[in-house]
Amino acid sequence: MKIKQTPLKDCYIIEPTIFEDDRGYFYEKFNEQKFEELTGLNGHFVQDNVSKSSYGVLRGLHLQKREHAQAKLVSCLEGKVWDVAIDLRKESPTFGKWFGVELSGENKLQFYVPRGFGHGFSVLSETAIFAYKCDNFYNKESEGGVLWNDEELTIDWKLPAADVLLSAKDEIQPTFAQGNF
Repeated sequence: MKIKQTPLKDCYIIEPTIFEDDRGYFYEKFNEQKFEELTGLNGHFVQDNVSKSSYGVLRGLHLQKREHAQAKLVSCLEGKVWDVAIDLRKESPTFGKWFGVELSGENKLQFYVPRGFGHGFSVLSETAIFAYKCDNFYNKESEGGVLWNDEELTIDWKLPAADVLLSAKDEIQPTFAQGNF
């Protein structure tokens, strides 16, 4: 397993060691002990989620607030997504900055998004199966978010705006300046 620090504080890309032969492949998707040794962060997760989406679906930018904040370890099991994290921790040196990475069934990369970050992804392939581990349980009353196309953030979602498919909730998220985080 290789860990690469992103430009955002405490946000990492994880590249597994893949063993391939003519039968297929094997890799260790997650190892709590190795993760903690390499990052110094807690790698204990309590909930796993999976979503399937079609091309153009954009999910985000979402977060859980206060005592229900969640760190996530995300990956794309099948297909290809553009995954984005934005630092919403007001005390952080990277507050208000975002970073994106392509995750796919082919590259098998994972992206660690710490607590206090907004998170979202757009689907670049015909379909995508997306998995994420969370270190805290979901709580509906603690939902927060930022509008996906906020003019101040200028996030590149790698999709033409006309192709973006949103949920009703994501169409009306507050702007970054309104600070629903």
